[in-house]
Amino acid sequence: MKKVSVVLKLSNQKKTLIIISLIIVLVLSIAICLTLGSAQLSLGQVVKAVLKRIPLVGERLGYSVSPMDDLIIHSIRLPRILLAILVGCALGAAGVVFQGVFHNPMAEPFVIGVSSGAALGATIAFVLGLNFSFFGLSSVPIMAFLGSMLTTFVVYNIARVGRKVPLTVLLLAGVAVGSFMSALNSLLMVFNREESTKIVFWLMGGFSARGWEHVQAAFPYILIGYLVIVFYLEELNLLSLGEEKAQLMGVDVEKVQLILIGAASLIAAAAVSVSGIIGFVGLIVPHIIRILIGPDHKFLLPTATIFGGIFLLWTDTLARTVFSPIEVPVGILTSMAGAPFFVYLLRKNRYK
Repeated sequence: MKKVSVVLKLSNQKKTLIIISLIIVLVLSIAICLTLGSAQLSLGQVVKAVLKRIPLVGERLGYSVSPMDDLIIHSIRLPRILLAILVGCALGAAGVVFQGVFHNPMAEPFVIGVSSGAALGATIAFVLGLNFSFFGLSSVPIMAFLGSMLTTFVVYNIARVGRKVPLTVLLLAGVAVGSFMSALNSLLMVFNREESTKIVFWLMGGFSARGWEHVQAAFPYILIGYLVIVFYLEELNLLSLGEEKAQLMGVDVEKVQLILIGAASLIAAAAVSVSGIIGFVGLIVPHIIRILIGPDHKFLLPTATIFGGIFLLWTDTLARTVFSPIEVPVGILTSMAGAPFFVYLLRKNRYK
């Protein structure tokens, strides 16, 4: 505990330095991860291929890149890497908001049914054989996104008492509706065994066969939700002091809670729709960063966002390289890391 209390006294200048350092680590991680895979590429090849695609810069440098290297980097690895970062950033940021609003270090983006709704939406798409696209995105991620948002809407309306939404009731409603959605999902799998393999693989979560269309589809929703959260960071800090204190300091508690939960659910739903179920990122990342730099959300949110991207990028890189040619779904690795961490938090907070 003494070490933690010392870390929490970091100056704003040092916290800013940590954020800058993480950005540098993220950029270096992207470069390194682009070299890793079944086809080994040198860092020089990666740098040349990336610079060649930059307008004006590539023409002046005159680098020659083989068509195969260009294909591997720009059509296969780069979109997958950027999507992993985007999803990690979204889940990390959503976890910060949920833990701040619920005053609970064990809260994460899926507590109000985001994952179960996405799973049911994706399962319906598989079972019905839906085959449509929207802005280049296939039916499965679209149905997963709709399922997530619909579940969030249902949970909110069940929990609403007049114009208020008690947080305890919201959590319980999320558990109940999530369990019901999971039961429906299992029932559909029982009666449609021929599609069960596809469904299970999607539920495990991962970035296999993901492309630029998935990045383009998720990015706008994540950006909008994130900007809303940034706008309410001051209110989120006040909410962390307690609802009564926040109310006394002029915060419309019910309104702010609704906006923050809605924005966090939006970015989590967008992330899950393109990646499948990747659990515990929203639990692990915010908690580690909170210990590192303290509870001020003005620094906690951006730091957790960047660290979430780094964390999921390297997790996905391990998933596709360590057991090559077999690729392990990312959701399995995050669950293996997250489950013990959740037990640790549960034991740590059992007497609180």
